[in-house]
Amino acid sequence: MTELGNDAVAVAALAIYAVYLGVGFGLRTWLQWRRTGDTGWRGISGRFGSAEWWAGVLFTAALLAGVLGPVTALLGLEPVAALGDAVVQVVGAGVAVAGVLATFATQLAMGTSWRIGVDETERTDLVTAGPFGLVRNPIFTAMAATGLGLALMVPNLVALLGFALLLVALQLQVRVVEEPYLVRTHGQSYAAYAATVGRFIPGLGRATPRPTNHPAINSADGSTDRRTTTEGVA
Repeated sequence: MTELGNDAVAVAALAIYAVYLGVGFGLRTWLQWRRTGDTGWRGISGRFGSAEWWAGVLFTAALLAGVLGPVTALLGLEPVAALGDAVVQVVGAGVAVAGVLATFATQLAMGTSWRIGVDETERTDLVTAGPFGLVRNPIFTAMAATGLGLALMVPNLVALLGFALLLVALQLQVRVVEEPYLVRTHGQSYAAYAATVGRFIPGLGRATPRPTNHPAINSADGSTDRRTTTEGVA
């Protein structure tokens, strides 16, 4: 089966991405502000050049790169030959739309604990119910699905590299920013949760509890919890 009209699919991809940004960042931010008086935005963590800083920078770059795939398709960049097929494009559109809906639904599931970024001085409730009972980072799983779907709609080199950048950024954000913060903030509660629930995919990436002759977990008040820490698995 041949590919669909490149321009039409690229415009559709841009439209889906615009809805994704508008709902996942704009509408969700407004709902958070309306409910709490706080937007939930915390920005990029860490000092300049640190792993935490790079996680935030790459995450921002990945969001910007999501626009470039469709734009370069409109400018004439051809899809990768193996993926330039209408079936791939239709499947991609379905995955992208499902990803947008799942992103918003999982954001709502966080309630008032929803944040963009981390504030080390802040303690939010640990959310483990709903989609968070299936994976620890369902928002990022849904975002990855959205990125995959959009890349399949316009599967040129720029779109595929943008999707790869998104995957790297999500891994860094979780591993070097969010999980360390949750361990320090919630201690044993997060350790037990992480040991039973996968990181991005159900059953995969569960943490292994370790006795605290490993680095200790710091509680919210700055004291040391010497019961357990967690060590992530692939």
